[in-house]
Amino acid sequence: MGLLIVVAIMGLGLAAFSEIASHTAQREKEAELLFRGNAFQQAIASYYKKESRYPQSLEQLLEDKRFPMPVRHLRRLYRDPMTGEADWGLLEAPGGGVMGVFSKSEQRPIKSGNFALRHAAFENAERYADWKFFHQPSPGGPKPAR
Repeated sequence: MGLLIVVAIMGLGLAAFSEIASHTAQREKEAELLFRGNAFQQAIASYYKKESRYPQSLEQLLEDKRFPMPVRHLRRLYRDPMTGEADWGLLEAPGGGVMGVFSKSEQRPIKSGNFALRHAAFENAERYADWKFFHQPSPGGPKPAR
């Protein structure tokens, strides 16, 4: 009887441990999503600052050869850590081009508060797909080319 109780307690302990490990792994993926989303956002902002227009695709952020010295706005096209795919959702700019990215994951985020000010809209998001990383030029900044 004592052995049965010990086995039951060990089973509960392993179940609790796996839950904690799963929760920790999801938090790490969230942190990576924030990092990669910010990298895309900064790369799009860099491209926009140089061109006064948005890139037509994410690939244009990798190596812009229209200058004497090629410009790299982004090191590589990151995979979406939530889906594991390189297939990001794209936010289309009003005048055409890509102004931002978002995860296509429908999973519910763990993090629901304490975001940086630029990501205040992420607070209480229902799914990761609601975390939109985009560049919006400042009102006094350059206007998109038509």
